[in-house]
Amino acid sequence: MNAPRTSPEKPDAPTSLKKELTTPLLYFFILGDVLGAGVYVLVGEVAADAGGAVWVPLVVALCLALLTATSYAELATKYPRAGGASHYATLAYGPFTGFVAGFCMLAAGVVSVAALARGFGGDYLSEFVTLPVVLVTVVFLVALALLNARGISESTRANAVATVIEVSGLLLVIGLGAWIVLRGDGDLGRLTDLGTESEGPVLAVLSGAVLAYYSFVGFETSVNVAEETRDPRRSYPRALFGALLTAGAVYALVGAAAAAAVPTSKLARSTGPLLEVVRTAGGVPTWLFSAIALVAVANGALLTGIMSSRLAYGMARDGLLPRFLTAVLPGRRTPWAAIAATTALSLLLALTGDVSTLASTLVLLLLVVFFIVNTSLLVLRRDPGRADHFKAPVVVPVLGAASCVGLATQIEGAVWLRGLAVLAVGAVLGAVAALRLRRAR
Repeated sequence: MNAPRTSPEKPDAPTSLKKELTTPLLYFFILGDVLGAGVYVLVGEVAADAGGAVWVPLVVALCLALLTATSYAELATKYPRAGGASHYATLAYGPFTGFVAGFCMLAAGVVSVAALARGFGGDYLSEFVTLPVVLVTVVFLVALALLNARGISESTRANAVATVIEVSGLLLVIGLGAWIVLRGDGDLGRLTDLGTESEGPVLAVLSGAVLAYYSFVGFETSVNVAEETRDPRRSYPRALFGALLTAGAVYALVGAAAAAAVPTSKLARSTGPLLEVVRTAGGVPTWLFSAIALVAVANGALLTGIMSSRLAYGMARDGLLPRFLTAVLPGRRTPWAAIAATTALSLLLALTGDVSTLASTLVLLLLVVFFIVNTSLLVLRRDPGRADHFKAPVVVPVLGAASCVGLATQIEGAVWLRGLAVLAVGAVLGAVAALRLRRAR
């Protein structure tokens, strides 16, 4: 194995990015990214896989996510610069693996937008209008692409508003679930109901955890703002673990409230599972909660679409993807070619897969990235770095890599076919990019 590459920057070298993020701002940034739309759509899918004890796969997924998050905490404080998983993999293994990691992150973003587009056209939208899901998906993605191309001004205040809206909907579900139980219409016995007719408790939890894992993704993108954090070695671990634990507590309570309030079979059939809690409770207009859910889904899709298009543009600018993706609108200066390409891929995926399949595909791609990150940490331990960076116990990246393998074994064969096709494309493009870089050197 080759010796790990050291970062090309000196520890104290000035950065071109302005350091403005404090620990609280970074905490809300990560929390807003993690507390996204996944839980609004996937609680029913998790119930179908694991039974009424929806909270168990959510807690398991949190614990598994914390393993990889701990590895990210060490790498982000050791190498506080933009690039994330791709940068760490390049330092540890070289440009080919670094490209594959970056390509998988790009593909995961495209798949995530597709899953959210499918979720947007489900039961939440039907509270206002009933339209074919295919039509809604096409219009939704085209509208997001046009808005993306027009230009999006993102700020901490806008992110905080979106986060407040999303959290308010989840807190409402928790409160209504508790009210249903207190008035005697709920069933707390469902909270210990693990397993289905086809799977025992262990397999059911693991299968549900694969989908639940989708609800916790987002923390991995925060490493890209470590370079803009005032004191990343102190702030990043606190913000990261605080945000994940907060999200985990909210998700577990949401899962418990939904399972106790609504029969498992009904929850599993719904594409708007949290809306079923609102309907059962009564007293709250269902259109109000549907509007909150739609805002959460649309906001998550828009932000992920912006990230995916900019990542594709950046990789093309660096010569890692076809150059035509660098084309920008003359006036708006937005990457229209990258937006069009990533939107087209999301549309193709959305029209050929359901929410559960798309979410599992996203998780599979991220498991590949997380496996690379955990093993990269083990390789980069030979580079001492600065003495004041966060350091994870050596067993954590080992368990993190093992958890990725374990979760991957629970993913269905059809999802693997999709994932392997993406990995094959990434491997070919990565080999070409590595060869170009070698010739350039």
